[in-house]
Amino acid sequence: MVSIDELSEKINQRFERLIENSRVAVGELTIDVAPEHLRDICLALRDDAEFDFSMLIDVCGVDYLHYGIAEWETDSATASGFERGVDRSAINHPHLTRPRFAAVYHLLSLNKNQRIRIRVPLDDDNLKVPSVVDVWPAANWFEREAFDLFGIMFVGHPDLRRILTDYGFVGHPFRKDFPLSGKVEPRYDAKLRRVVYEPVNIQPRILEPKVIRRDNRYQTGES
Repeated sequence: MVSIDELSEKINQRFERLIENSRVAVGELTIDVAPEHLRDICLALRDDAEFDFSMLIDVCGVDYLHYGIAEWETDSATASGFERGVDRSAINHPHLTRPRFAAVYHLLSLNKNQRIRIRVPLDDDNLKVPSVVDVWPAANWFEREAFDLFGIMFVGHPDLRRILTDYGFVGHPFRKDFPLSGKVEPRYDAKLRRVVYEPVNIQPRILEPKVIRRDNRYQTGES
């Protein structure tokens, strides 16, 4: 069986001009590919006997907004802001200098028992990537899900439409700037005999770890 480092070396030699970056971390190989080179690499990884990645495990979207530098804002916990929950070593992480979004593909070679991850960085003003439905039919619903939740457009998809949210849903709920409570809520109106949409009336609530409870058990000098 070829090791992950050997696979990485083969990938770099075979696709030197097509991939932007390649790295092995925690025993997994990830390559970064521009949208215009995605299909060429996918076809080669599937059809070349040296790789034989015949199975697509997953297609998903990623939003790197505030990646690694987000604060937890709270007024009633043990510290202000929770800076200690931020990985400061990630400040110079390549994701922070790359486009905000990415389409990610996970492939499996059944014959060689190997896995590879393909990441396609996408500018937030041009969220378009070629569809791979004709390469791996399993990509059909995965691409629809990424379109629905992140707004990524898969060019060439035979039926690109929402799959989890309602037909009239506005926005993409897995984006980091989408409100947790949503923007509208539906209800059935008995008089109108139809579903109506209204502004959300849920009060936002922040879940806070290690909340300070103000009672006698926590007062200094008390037994």
